[in-house]
Amino acid sequence: MKYKVTKKQQNSKMCLVCGLKNNYGLKASFYELENGELVALFKTLEGHQSYPGRLHGGVAGAVLDETIGRAIMINEGNVWGVTVELNVKYKKPIPLNEELRAVGRITKDSSRLFEGTGEILLANGEVAATACGKYLKMPIEKIANFNEEHEEWSIVLSEDDPIEIEL
Repeated sequence: MKYKVTKKQQNSKMCLVCGLKNNYGLKASFYELENGELVALFKTLEGHQSYPGRLHGGVAGAVLDETIGRAIMINEGNVWGVTVELNVKYKKPIPLNEELRAVGRITKDSSRLFEGTGEILLANGEVAATACGKYLKMPIEKIANFNEEHEEWSIVLSEDDPIEIEL
């Protein structure tokens, strides 16, 4: 099913998952959808491998962690999630050098914590990995010395940005 993109989220400079200037990163773009889910579009590279031709499980976990953790920003833009617990299940090998999607959603939300689930989808739509996580809500000032300008935390629009995403 196709869903309309309602907003693109920010990227940073050096984050492993979303950093646009990290030579080793995935350079993922995050899109909020009309159904309340968040989708990360990213491409795996040779440097992300474990076994030849396969994405390292830790990198897959990082993508799921960030996608679920960012999903809270759909409704609470100034809240950041600090991972308390993340459980990942690997179902299929994740190939390298392919454009992939990760989907995240919030399943439980309270004043201090939130929980969510997510999946990495292969190009053919099959689920390659799933995750569920628990996160502590925190303002960025309590997490790190974060300067939006220095970190280049901004929405970077591209003519390649989708207006709809199929899940």
